Amino acid sequence: MTTPTPTSLGFRMPAEWARHRGTWLSWPHRESSWPGKFEPVPGVFVEIVRQLAAHEEVHINVTGPEMAMEVQARLANAGIAAVDLSRAGEPASRRAVYLHRNPTNDAWCRDHGPIFVQRETASGRREQAIVDWGYNAWGGKYPPFDADDVIPSRIGAKFGLRVFHPGIIMEGGSIDVNGRGTLLTTESCLLNPNRNPSHSREKIEQALKDNLGVSHVLWLGDGIEGDDTDGHVDDLTRFVGESTVVTAVEDDPRDSNYAPLRENLDRLRRMTDQNGRPLQVIPLPMPPAMHHDGQRLPASYANFYIANGVVLLPGYHPKTDEAARAILQRCFPDRLVTVIDSRDLVWGLGSFHCVTQQWPGL
Repeated sequence: MTTPTPTSLGFRMPAEWARHRGTWLSWPHRESSWPGKFEPVPGVFVEIVRQLAAHEEVHINVTGPEMAMEVQARLANAGIAAVDLSRAGEPASRRAVYLHRNPTNDAWCRDHGPIFVQRETASGRREQAIVDWGYNAWGGKYPPFDADDVIPSRIGAKFGLRVFHPGIIMEGGSIDVNGRGTLLTTESCLLNPNRNPSHSREKIEQALKDNLGVSHVLWLGDGIEGDDTDGHVDDLTRFVGESTVVTAVEDDPRDSNYAPLRENLDRLRRMTDQNGRPLQVIPLPMPPAMHHDGQRLPASYANFYIANGVVLLPGYHPKTDEAARAILQRCFPDRLVTVIDSRDLVWGLGSFHCVTQQWPGL
């Protein structure tokens, strides 16, 4: 008997700008992810929580009681109260911060966290489920990753949600959806043999259609230099509307990112949404090249996060920060686009979208 897929049951992944119940984070603790520069990183997470908690719930995975106490103390110093759910009941309000005793290996919740899908029931009620893709730390680059791999199922069990297991490796940062049937991804990541070596492009595309409620998959090419994920789309191109995308563009022909980003721009200008409408493509500047200890960092303004009432934009350089902010503010007139310094966070090779995972509202 064929196992029903989320799509066959009417589930789909909402767009990131759809109303949230909250945001999931995994508190940073793996110092090797920010070698020699870990100390400021928890403070960046405090600022992320502060910005989000004014608009929606924030749910944070912590490894145990000691980390829970540390996180509560850090947040309290910033005037933020956090509830440790191992010592309290279910959330009582819809705008608070909650800690969950879910051990993790690392902080990149976009990639190991739950992908929520929704459907309308016959009675008109919305129902949620979780898609728990396999996770192998970007092709086995950073073991161990066993604790991260089970985070979606742990969250599903905690909240009584149905969990689907597609049986293939996939990270949240490798995909972006418009909530109406179209998905963006990259060949350099999803077709990399370090993820699903026995799967063809067609089989991977079918898995996306079967599990996320999409019918139209758009493939970009290569990612940016310094991105150890093999080219996640959330450093390149993002939906900001049902048929509108912003895409990172490098203006300096001498920069290593110039050619791949131009190729992606050319592809996007030939692409359509699920209804055959051409995409509206808005160029987004790149910040000046950033290096640390001789390594090029994947600094990109495309790694913003869309929440209720606010868009968190990574900041790298005042002039280009403001240019990127102004572009996104026009895309999201009903939200405040807020720049947060990400120069320390990006040494871990990711930024705000990489550490967040949206929980859609019902």
